[in-house]
Amino acid sequence: MRMDALSIEPAELRFPFGLGKQISCSVDLANMTNSYVAFKVKTTSPKKYCVRPNTGIVLPGATCNITVTMQAQKEMPPDMQCKDKFLVQSVILPDEADHTVVAADAFDKEPGKEVFEKKLKVMYLSPPQPPSPVLESAEEGVSPRPSLTLDGGSESANDIATWKAQLSEAHTSIARLTDEKETALQRNKQLQTELTTLSAKTNLNTRVKTSAGFSLLYFLIIGLLGIIIGYFLRS
Repeated sequence: MRMDALSIEPAELRFPFGLGKQISCSVDLANMTNSYVAFKVKTTSPKKYCVRPNTGIVLPGATCNITVTMQAQKEMPPDMQCKDKFLVQSVILPDEADHTVVAADAFDKEPGKEVFEKKLKVMYLSPPQPPSPVLESAEEGVSPRPSLTLDGGSESANDIATWKAQLSEAHTSIARLTDEKETALQRNKQLQTELTTLSAKTNLNTRVKTSAGFSLLYFLIIGLLGIIIGYFLRS
């Protein structure tokens, strides 16, 4: 039975999708051999994902952790489906090879050289929904808020009837205050008219009295002068 050089967990990359957010997940590469194993990670969408490290060497019996980061997305994928895939290539390095650097041709397929490959699918997870508010029971010391629907019980119907009655009373009060305001304005105009008429009459009477007093004084002076002149003439 053919065995891979690396054990890869998980076999599927799952990203809790969220708009405008970078999302990461981890992948463990475990060396199942007694030799050094080189690996390389490829993806069908290299601009969408960042893999660190994307190449490296895993020591015998050791495990290497890599991080796959999805860049922030601007729109939701249709039906939360993803067709992106990853490919992990691994190869057992010969004893005489350099075990510190991965050669550029390390994964070239040549006769007598076995390159192991494993595909990883990508799955998007819907973002978690906020919990629905739960009303505390009366036993916890808080009474639930009354329903506003008509079929919620007689208590709700009574509340609505009370609100309607209060609204009707408020409308009646507003209409009454409006009428009182109009009456007060008309009375004010009437008082201003009467005040203007009274002021005009007062001014006229004053002028008449002044004129009459002046005429009487004039005649008195003329009569007095006549008496004085007659007295001197008789003398």
